[in-house]
Amino acid sequence: MPNTADKSVKPVAHVIAHGGDLGEVRRRYPDALLPWIDLSTGINPVPYPIPDLPAEAWTHLPSHGELQGLIDAAARRYNVDPHMVVAAPGTQALIQLLPRLFPVSRVAIVGPTYEEHEVSWRRQGHDVRVVDTLPTDSEVTVVVNPNNPTGRLASISDLQAVKGLLVVDEAFIDFHPREASFAGRNAIVLRSFGKAYGLAGVRLGIAIAEREFANQFRDELGPWAVAGSAIEIGRRALADDLWLARTAARLEVDGKRLDDLLTRAGCTLLGGTALFRLVRHANAPALVDALGRHGIHVRSFPREPSWLRFGLPADDSEFSRLATALSQ
Repeated sequence: MPNTADKSVKPVAHVIAHGGDLGEVRRRYPDALLPWIDLSTGINPVPYPIPDLPAEAWTHLPSHGELQGLIDAAARRYNVDPHMVVAAPGTQALIQLLPRLFPVSRVAIVGPTYEEHEVSWRRQGHDVRVVDTLPTDSEVTVVVNPNNPTGRLASISDLQAVKGLLVVDEAFIDFHPREASFAGRNAIVLRSFGKAYGLAGVRLGIAIAEREFANQFRDELGPWAVAGSAIEIGRRALADDLWLARTAARLEVDGKRLDDLLTRAGCTLLGGTALFRLVRHANAPALVDALGRHGIHVRSFPREPSWLRFGLPADDSEFSRLATALSQ
């Protein structure tokens, strides 16, 4: 598909608050218990062990063969043709790139969800609306599946019924059955490496699309878009099925443990994924404040003041601190 987007559209500045930035929180609670426990993200708190990397991963430009090794590992992991796989420096880069590849369109985003999708499409002048359910009348539909922060999972049949271009952000789908993924079907699918593998700082994201769109991504990203270190770490991690299976089992146990703590603290479970829980609390701002004074950071939502999102504690020590803070 040729890039016919209107280059005269002026970007719109919009800053979104995200989890994971402790700077402002530390300033707000200078006397908080240390070290801080950051539960504000949906990043796996027990990351994939970083392997020893050859010096060339840092000193040389990545070769085509090295990048192809990552592509092949991702294609096997996501069960798709390697020609459909594009590696990028983080899924966020793909989210911002996508709206620049298309002419001004009617875009429906199933929400509430990760706000960068809405901002990125609006920034390029598209006609954007946020809808509650999958639409049937938009030229472009964007759905985060499972959704962040609600955890809602759209079925394959519902996704197949969508007309027009479908973009499916599967940042949190790694611990669902493989059959839940829309990868390899008639859509642009985005996969995050950093969430499931706990290595967000590696900055590695994957787009899966038909060759026409995949080639557009490659052209726009240009050569050497992904660092040599990210290529090597990603290749090894994506090929490690045993680690992923063991992690899924651990997350299931830890998720139930977190559910119990939150329920006993007066929270109502609304949804979530293997990596986070969304809850409602009658006095969420006060709970955020109490946790902050205990050195625990959770995600709040200005648009939904009673909502809080809790990532999983990393170990028994963090669970114990959370239990103490919630009980007080």
